[in-house]
Amino acid sequence: MSLKITEKLSGFDVILASASPRRKELLGLICKSFRIIPSDCDETLPGNIAPEDTAAYLSKVKCESIAAVYESSLVIGCDTVVVCGEVMGKPEDAEDAKRMLGALSGRDHKVITGVTLSYKGESVTFDEVTKVRFLKLDDRDIELYIESKEPFDKAGAYGIQGLGAMLVERIDGDFFNVVGLPVSRLAEELERFLGNR
Repeated sequence: MSLKITEKLSGFDVILASASPRRKELLGLICKSFRIIPSDCDETLPGNIAPEDTAAYLSKVKCESIAAVYESSLVIGCDTVVVCGEVMGKPEDAEDAKRMLGALSGRDHKVITGVTLSYKGESVTFDEVTKVRFLKLDDRDIELYIESKEPFDKAGAYGIQGLGAMLVERIDGDFFNVVGLPVSRLAEELERFLGNR
C-alpha cells in the first residue's frame, strides 16, 4: 500500500454513493475531492442470501444504481451491517434499538462493510469483517444510550466513534471498518482496481 493513491485519484471524478457523514470523513483521508450522490435503489434482499453476504450485496446494488447514470465516473458504493445471529441494520425506532442492544450485550458480533468500486463498466466488490465484543449492559445503560439519540442512524444501533465506545469491550480487526469504511483496505483495492489507468 502506498499513499500515491491519493495523488492518482485526483485524475478521476469520484462519486461516493452514500450520505453517511462518517464515510464522507473517512473517504476524505484517501480522496481529496469527490461528490456525494446517495443511492435510493431498492434494498430488498434475495431470500436465500447469507447474513455475511448482505453488506457486499447491498454495496453492489447501491454502486450499480449510480454507476448506470455516471458510467465515466469512479463510483464507490458501501453498506455496513452488524451480524449477531441476524443481520442488524439501522434501528426503526427506540424499541428496535433496545432489542438490538440487548442482543449484543455481553456477546461477540461481526461488523461487515461491503464496498463496490465501478468505473467505465468494470466493477469489483469486497468486504471487510471486524469482530466486536460488547460489555454486559443493564437496562439503564441501554436506556441512557438510546436517550442520547446516537443509535438511530447506525447499523446495530451503536456508533463506536461516539458514546458507543463505552459499550465495547474489545475489537479484533479494523476500527474504521466499524465506523463504516475500511480505509486502508479501500486504498489497496483502489490501487489494484485502477492499475495503470
